Amino acid sequence: MKFILEYFKNPIIRFLILLFSLYLLWFILYKVWIQPYTSADIFIVNLTIDISKFILEQFSYAVFTGTERLIGIDGTGGLWIGDNCNGITLFATFTWFIVAYPKGEWWKKALYIIIGISLIQLLNILRIIALAILDTKSRAWTEFNHTYTFTIIIYAFIFFMWMKWVNKNE
Repeated sequence: MKFILEYFKNPIIRFLILLFSLYLLWFILYKVWIQPYTSADIFIVNLTIDISKFILEQFSYAVFTGTERLIGIDGTGGLWIGDNCNGITLFATFTWFIVAYPKGEWWKKALYIIIGISLIQLLNILRIIALAILDTKSRAWTEFNHTYTFTIIIYAFIFFMWMKWVNKNE
């Protein structure tokens, strides 16, 4: 028992346990209540589509947004944006990393989380724009970049933002 108590004195272990607990709580809340009973997912998807469409049109692309969750450039099959690609899970991941880190004033954490989520959403919009443009060249390029390139970029960005927070609050 003494070994276990000593183990929990380690700040890294406490951080990881809090992070895991917050993420698990979020996951359960999201799957049981938010996703099935709210329109949060579709709100974020529609916001992403509307902004992406506006930007693509500013660059003279003929954009269609047929059925719900669909955006594309004329001549392509378009992109269907599912719940896994709307960014909400990324927002939560970033938030819990900042909240779980023991240092930093709460109001600075809140401000940093708002800025971080805004930047993640901007990256997600840029990802949709890039994927729509790639789709005019090759569906295979679109699939590859969706699966690998943009996943790496967004998670690296979240890690970078978290490391900035940690280094600033050491």
